[in-house]
Amino acid sequence: MKNAPNVALIGAGAMGGALLRGWLESGAINASQSAVFDPAARDDIRSLCAAHGVALNPVVSETNVDAVVIAVKPQITSDVLGAFHQLAQGPIVISVMAGKSVAAVSAALGGAVMVARAMPNLPAAIGKGVTGLFAPPAIDQAGRQTIESLMVAAGETVWVDSEGAIDFVTAVSGSGPAYYFLLTEALAEAGASLGLSKDGAAQLARATLTGAGALMEQDARTPAEMREAVTSPGGTTQAALNVFDGDEKALRRLVTEAVKAAAKRAGELTE
Repeated sequence: MKNAPNVALIGAGAMGGALLRGWLESGAINASQSAVFDPAARDDIRSLCAAHGVALNPVVSETNVDAVVIAVKPQITSDVLGAFHQLAQGPIVISVMAGKSVAAVSAALGGAVMVARAMPNLPAAIGKGVTGLFAPPAIDQAGRQTIESLMVAAGETVWVDSEGAIDFVTAVSGSGPAYYFLLTEALAEAGASLGLSKDGAAQLARATLTGAGALMEQDARTPAEMREAVTSPGGTTQAALNVFDGDEKALRRLVTEAVKAAAKRAGELTE
């Protein structure tokens, strides 16, 4: 990538490691001028850094980067970030920590002013996620482009207009994979209740979810159009959908209530 940024990654666990691999595979960062800070880095991260010339745990005061990406566990924020005060004063800082506000991250870094938030979800670990992004006015359009160029390594990105909307992202996509996992569980249990073997029902449910997701990713039709294409009037699918979401719109009401509860809790947990 032309003019790829120098990046410091703080924390190379599951999410940080996935981002690092995505950056290096796509050339999204200037590897030879980038750094990873993780005193407990796994062997694969150490090998990846060595292969691409990324500095691993260099002297912080001698590190000069365009962007700092924080991917440590939220509960250790105050213990870890104090060491990076100096590093974070100039670059854009992107926090992928759940439950930590811009103000909290800024304070932990000694008053860094260019702090953005990113809320990826679990599939981001394999580059198939979606990440909600928020940047305050202190970050200009060029800065936003840098943020997006880094976070697309995790999958798709969606910008939100306010920091509070990150709670809504959390409720829809952050927690969202669990909703689909639950539906898969329920579908497998329903299949077993009809007389299918437990393993067979589980395989059918799982493959149906992943297949539908893959089709939706490639098909230009809306989810509603695709649902209608599967649903023959008076057929088997229609019989099931009448129970899920008939005149009472039971499923839609339940999903709305669930997502509102998740958003409310996300707001309560944010500091």
